[in-house]
Amino acid sequence: MAIRHVEPYTDEWLQQPSCYVQRVVELLGAEVGDWWEGPCDPRHATVHLSDGSALVWDEESGWRLGRFVSGGRGEHTELSGVRYLGHGLLPRPERVPAALADARAGVGASTAWRPCYRSHRNCRDGFDVALAFYTGLVDAGRSSL
Repeated sequence: MAIRHVEPYTDEWLQQPSCYVQRVVELLGAEVGDWWEGPCDPRHATVHLSDGSALVWDEESGWRLGRFVSGGRGEHTELSGVRYLGHGLLPRPERVPAALADARAGVGASTAWRPCYRSHRNCRDGFDVALAFYTGLVDAGRSSL
């Protein structure tokens, strides 16, 4: 599978994280009430969970869990009682449900400390290649239908 470079700030680039987040949403299943993409700088997405909490992913700090306070499509999401799930910026989607369970229990790699794995201003650091992998998986799934 060839991965091509996507130009920063194009529509395709802005939507690139959605394939990764969509895979996580599929794995969380019935726990998800809704999910949406937020604005960029940094790019992020919110997964609103059925218990009133939310998972937020952003391209600098990865996944965090907290009580949903406010937010919506195209808006930054505000959470209270935030815990970062750890496991890096782009953990395999299969690892996120277990990391969520650990964060809820207050164990594992979760922490209230905000990690910063990269700056969203560095558009040529190879991060988009990692995101493109998930875009390729979604595209491959669509073509096999």
